[in-house]
Amino acid sequence: MGKSIPRCLALLDIRKSVVSLATGAGAIYLLYKAIRAGIKCQPPLCTNSPICIARECAGPGERALPQEVPAPEASPVGRPKGLAIERERHGRDSGELRRLFKSLECKQDEYSKSMILHSITRCVYLLEPEASSCTTDDIRLVGDMLDDKDNSVKIQALNTLKAFSGIRKFRLKIQEHAIKVLELISTIWDTELHVAGLRLLNNLPLPDYVHPQLRRVMPALMEILQSDYILSQVQVIRLLSHLAQKNDLLYDILNCQVHPDFLKLFQSSQPGSLLFEVLVFAERLSEGRNSPHYRAVKWHYNEQSLHEALFGDESRLADRLLALVIHPEEEVQIQACKVIVSLQCPQDLGARSSSCHPSHSYFKSTE
Repeated sequence: MGKSIPRCLALLDIRKSVVSLATGAGAIYLLYKAIRAGIKCQPPLCTNSPICIARECAGPGERALPQEVPAPEASPVGRPKGLAIERERHGRDSGELRRLFKSLECKQDEYSKSMILHSITRCVYLLEPEASSCTTDDIRLVGDMLDDKDNSVKIQALNTLKAFSGIRKFRLKIQEHAIKVLELISTIWDTELHVAGLRLLNNLPLPDYVHPQLRRVMPALMEILQSDYILSQVQVIRLLSHLAQKNDLLYDILNCQVHPDFLKLFQSSQPGSLLFEVLVFAERLSEGRNSPHYRAVKWHYNEQSLHEALFGDESRLADRLLALVIHPEEEVQIQACKVIVSLQCPQDLGARSSSCHPSHSYFKSTE
């Protein structure tokens, strides 16, 4: 070898240093390439699958989206930035609704249809100008989903129609589905479906040709009112309050059979929101039955009718109303007083005299 041991050791030290430097530089270079590749990497373009299309149209306050779609950044006003919202803000049609409708036209399973309809509903609320450019054929397609065998699809279709009903030009088309909606409400006992259907009906002017169907479903509407689900009770009482102002429906409502404990709806333990709506309903019934037009006919009611529960000789409505005058919520107090006044002052008497005379033995003179 001819080399001294100290010189060999020195050469080994030099080689180790070179190897270390080379290894460190290689690691740094590999790290640089990884970072650079990560910066340049873009998420894959979304496919036309219903899942991917539905995910693109995100609503406010939702969780971060899956990897295939970047989560929208929060804007200063709290609405999601990017995707459909951002494109609309810049005056461009995002195309989200059109893609969703095209996907809905294809054959889908129940889960996919529900998801697409849910996404259409959100997009209608978030992209109203774009929703206004939809067509009546789109409304028809959503209406066809009311015939789906799956209740979740029906519910999502009802929610979508409710969203579109806020756009004036679609209301007449949506009204065409009112009879079908009443049929669903009266034949399927599903609280979510009841709420969705009743919200839609409460957002529409119901034409006169729907009145025969309303008469047929009145018992079902009264059953929903006497259920224990607050959301559906509030929605159905709003509908009934509106219908009570229709002369040709008032008797059908008053003669509808109710449970013996119907007046529990007037108990002070009920939620204030429900109590207020029930009192509005009672006021409109009282005003309607005391109108000259209604009193011109001698009506006959069955013993278990709503009329007997509220206005019959054995009714305890007066006691419930007096208890509600001191209810903690002011709007309930005021509405209870309005019902009392409507019971004491029939419209025709009020028009002829400034003083009110009891029309029934609801309140004794001592009260």
